[in-house]
Order: sequence, then structure tokens, then C-alpha cells
Amino acid sequence: MASPSITGFQHKVVVGIADLSVSNNPNVILTTYALGSCLGIVIYDPVAKVGGLLHAMLPDSTIDPAKAAKQPAMFIDTGVPALFRAAYEMRAEKHRVHIYVVGGAQIMDSSGFFNIGRRNYEAVTGIFTRHALQTYAEQVGGMVNRTVYLNLGTGVVSLKISGKNEEVILCRS
Repeated sequence: MASPSITGFQHKVVVGIADLSVSNNPNVILTTYALGSCLGIVIYDPVAKVGGLLHAMLPDSTIDPAKAAKQPAMFIDTGVPALFRAAYEMRAEKHRVHIYVVGGAQIMDSSGFFNIGRRNYEAVTGIFTRHALQTYAEQVGGMVNRTVYLNLGTGVVSLKISGKNEEVILCRS
């Protein structure tokens, strides 16, 4: 977790591939870059002012349980529960959490043979359905990379799409 900046300005915390971060620091912007077939799952509790970001690569941890035990954020089925548990430890509550999903594109697989992006999206929507959770907004599919940002001070979720100059707002608190 990031500490507040000395000057009070926003501090960007970068969430790498197969990683997650959760914070309640209003000076932090959680960011993950270049989501292709990977999924970025953003959660935010506007009451507790707790947010988190997961950058998951693959849908199902059964392909490598040992890797999933060491690095749960690599997989949707182990990363999503880890993300929510970390947020709950900071007083987020399930019924208040807003969820945003970004990524799941078909990058470097123009034939659609592997369909990792689609499989990641199906895995996360299956988890949300089983736990009676619903997304507030999403920007998934296609053939573009996306970068997503969560401003913990405002709750604003935004993204940049590769090849475009403007930032897209998914949510304004």
C-alpha cells in the first residue's frame, strides 16, 4: 500500500501483470497498463473509500495450482477472491462495492484460437453471478489495449485506449 505523498499530490501506484493492490489512501491513483487479453478488475467502496485493482492474466488456476498459491492474482478464479478479501480487511462491504471490468481483448490471437480475453471475461462474470455481484461499467473485448485508473480520492474510474488521445471516464462518483 502506498503512503500519502508529502506534498498532498496524487501518487500513482502501478499494478503489474498478475498483481493486485488495495488502498484507502485518498492521494493514490491505482493504475495498470496495457490490458490486452488480461482483465483489470476495479472495485471501490464509496463509503469506506477503499478501492482495489487486479490485473489477472488467465481464467482458471487449475492449470497450475502451485503458481496460483504463490501468485493468486495471476488467475481470475483466485485473484478476484483475493482482491475482495483485501478490500474487506480495510472495511469495504460487499453490498456497497462498485465493480468495473476492463480488458479481455483479442490481442495477438487474430484467429481467436485461444480466446483468452473472452475466457477471462466469462470466468469473472461467472464469479460475479455466483456471488450476486454486478458490474457498474465495463469496457471489454475488441482488439485494443487499455490502461485503467482508479482515483481513490474521488472514486473516478477512467481509462485510455491505445491509439486514442482522450481519456474515457467509466465512472464519476
